[in-house]
Amino acid sequence: MKTKVLILIALGVSAIGFSQKNEIKAAEKALKVGDTDGAKSALEGAASLIDSADPRLQAQYYAVKGNIYSDLAKKGDDEAFQTAIDAFRKVVSVEEASGKEKYTTVATQSLAQITADLVNAAVEDNGNKDFESAADKLYLSFKLSPTDTIYLYYAASSAVNGNHYEKALSHYNELKEIGYDGSGTTFTAVNVQTGEVETMDETTRNLYVKAGTHKDPKDEKTPSKRAEIVKNVALIYQQLGDNDKALAAYSDARAENSDDVNLVLGEANLYYAMGDKDKFKELMSEASSMAPDNADLLYNIGVINMEQGNLEEARASYKKALAVDPGYINALLNLSTTYVNEGNGLIDEMNALGSSRADIARYDELKQQKDDLFLEGAKILEDALQNNPDNQSVLTQLKNIYGALGDTENFMRVKKLLGE
Repeated sequence: MKTKVLILIALGVSAIGFSQKNEIKAAEKALKVGDTDGAKSALEGAASLIDSADPRLQAQYYAVKGNIYSDLAKKGDDEAFQTAIDAFRKVVSVEEASGKEKYTTVATQSLAQITADLVNAAVEDNGNKDFESAADKLYLSFKLSPTDTIYLYYAASSAVNGNHYEKALSHYNELKEIGYDGSGTTFTAVNVQTGEVETMDETTRNLYVKAGTHKDPKDEKTPSKRAEIVKNVALIYQQLGDNDKALAAYSDARAENSDDVNLVLGEANLYYAMGDKDKFKELMSEASSMAPDNADLLYNIGVINMEQGNLEEARASYKKALAVDPGYINALLNLSTTYVNEGNGLIDEMNALGSSRADIARYDELKQQKDDLFLEGAKILEDALQNNPDNQSVLTQLKNIYGALGDTENFMRVKKLLGE
């Protein structure tokens, strides 16, 4: 009697396995003709008892499932990426446990392809300004290929671009934990046929140069990104209102990169935001002394001062930048803007005046001050036009100043120079 029961049970298991095989085959056929939804539906019939099936059947099932969800992901179903990854990983683990490999190689190759698909989809998301989705895909790419730490770096950058600061902070801290540096070497050569500089791996580059299809090989060092990462961590803490952690991050960053003037500027800006203007001025002075002939640095110091409303300090920095580089257009534009901003700052007081004789006299006085400031801003740009007669930014700002002054003659002259 017991023998009969065992035979019946064995027959039941065989019937289930046979049914699952049919459903898996049906899913494979549907997928082969492009019917992904039909394949998914067919495979679902085999799902309930698959984990108790023969390992070979399990591996086949998960391989098909991985293919189905990989296809769905390519068609725009972002949630399908993770399901496909889990399925292919299951193939590897099942065959590893059983000691019999049939689908492992294909599953491993498919996981590599999914990594590439995720990165491509993330690039598209970034282009569409869907930064959170891009960050999630890049992070998943990193988890799939942990040696490609650059994906984690890009995931953090995408999260910052989308103002998802908590997520960015998590990624940046993970980069710090794994000791990410980001430095390296870029290998380039000029394509003889097109004349364009192309980037590739060192071996390929050397082979192309030897074959004569490329020339002028160059090895270019890419700088470390550690200071940038720590600076971004500090800025995020600042954005989240945790100034103590932001200051600690700047302290750590400056300990590692004592000659990075941008860290000094970032810390100075934080102290200003905290209301510590004395520390702000001290750090700004330190930054200026670190690179007195660096026009970009002097310009950035001017920008920070202008953002903080310190117009006299901003002007001094822009003038120092121009002393180093007289043709620094952005410094000229911003120097002009400091005078316009100061003039605009008088308008509220002008508008608040009444119609008494004293108020009218005060209004005329303020208007003259405003106009003089606008004219000073215009003079800077007119001088800039001597060496940059076609610069659209200079002409546009100059046109706006003359418009605000009500100077129709000069307004029309600049409009003509703009081709309007």
